[in-house]
Amino acid sequence: MNKKISFIRSTNLASVDYAYASIVPSTMDLLFLAGSCPLNKEGDVQHLGDYELQAKKCMENLKEVLQECGSTLEDVVYTRVLVASQNQADLSAAWNTIRKEFGVHDVPSTLTGVTVLGYTNQLVEIEAIAAKES
Repeated sequence: MNKKISFIRSTNLASVDYAYASIVPSTMDLLFLAGSCPLNKEGDVQHLGDYELQAKKCMENLKEVLQECGSTLEDVVYTRVLVASQNQADLSAAWNTIRKEFGVHDVPSTLTGVTVLGYTNQLVEIEAIAAKES
């Protein structure tokens, strides 16, 4: 993890697989990334009907954008994961795939079920905020 970014965990709240908050020093630049979608280079939604594979493709695309910004997943300070489903098992499938990609970097996150996302057949989208040295 970026040594200047701090994650806040609480012993007074439920034990969860993500930090409750992050602190970013004012000397760092914030990167606000557009929602990462499961699109290929041609703009087609990949892995129709598969929450896990769409989440993995979103992560691949997120890592690509971060790299182009001179950053990595370790610079991410917040995510919002949107999953087009009312079924908690689908949300969990997407979430577990994303958490695995982040590894020990337990970034504060929000997981939300939604009715529909922007692209036809899209099931998962990941919004992210990152911080990097100025």
